Amino acid sequence: MIMMLLLLAGATLLLSYANGANDNFKAVATIYGSSTLSYKKSLILATIAQILGSLASVFVAGALLAAFSGKGLVDDAILADERFVIAVALGAGFAVLIATRMGLPISTTHALVGGLVGAGIAMSSLEGVAWSKLGAVFFLPLLISPLLATALAGTIYPIARFARKRCGIDEVTCLCVGETIEPVAMNADGSLVMARTGLQLTVSQTEQCQQRYSGSVLGISAQKTVDSLHIFSAMSLGFARGLNDTPKILALLLASASFGVNPKLGLVVVAIVMAIGGLLHSRRIATTMGERITEMNRGQGFIANLVASSLVIGASLMGSPVSTTHVSTGSIFGIGMWTKRTHWKVVGQILLAWVVTLPIAGLLAFAIGSTLKMF
Repeated sequence: MIMMLLLLAGATLLLSYANGANDNFKAVATIYGSSTLSYKKSLILATIAQILGSLASVFVAGALLAAFSGKGLVDDAILADERFVIAVALGAGFAVLIATRMGLPISTTHALVGGLVGAGIAMSSLEGVAWSKLGAVFFLPLLISPLLATALAGTIYPIARFARKRCGIDEVTCLCVGETIEPVAMNADGSLVMARTGLQLTVSQTEQCQQRYSGSVLGISAQKTVDSLHIFSAMSLGFARGLNDTPKILALLLASASFGVNPKLGLVVVAIVMAIGGLLHSRRIATTMGERITEMNRGQGFIANLVASSLVIGASLMGSPVSTTHVSTGSIFGIGMWTKRTHWKVVGQILLAWVVTLPIAGLLAFAIGSTLKMF
């Protein structure tokens, strides 16, 4: 019994670590991709936001805890079996870690659903899984949320862009070195020159050029306003991610009544392990989300984060198990489709990873559950 309980705790912590490694940086991907903050500063921002969201989830965790405990999806007798919970956690955790190693942003929520189904079949049978609940409670929100995020981002961005231009705020290319900002212009041959002096930029100088906003809003620099809103939106998305994901993982520990976990203490432990996973293994996800999907400026990043955080926080308050990954990536897709800078090969790889996440996690959980069932 003690060995099983220790294995259960280890499996849940593995899943927490994997979740942080794959998910934490997604909240600040646009901050990093638009060069608003460095990788290190972006990572610290994401970690703080996730921990705050995880701790706040104690107040809204009820519906998500119930959904991801597996209650109603499989028989109650199976839920009380530590082997079922271990199989779910390990199946989902290993699937997420594999994707993280490949730099693919996948959904821990999808992996958990796959783990619940695979372990449920292993411990019972195909008929032992309530397939109707699977569709209504899990698949519908997971399918609709990324489509909604893409549509909203693609709709709000052109409206915001129109409003910016009407306010006389232009986007200019500048050579930015420290506090020095030099506007640049492009020659017919594509080379860049300093607008003030006409001197041609070197290759290293060209690499330092950034897109910035000119003008002001209520007497405040437009660029500083956008940067502040962008950072705030990233914090909101990181907070939303912790709010929505932490209860899903804790539900596995609470599913086994014999473990006797204090929910509040469990939330703290899961939050800390998620943060550690993000701090140690976010680099590949940062590159994919921040650089490979599409190029975007700071205003576009703000819109993408605003849409994603609003949807995830709303879903958390309703107890709906949406995927932060799908929502945040969907909003970036929406911006990229409008700007026509989407790298479709990368998008195809991500979509394929989304499709195979559930079956891979399910197969892993089934194999682990079948093995544990022999003991």
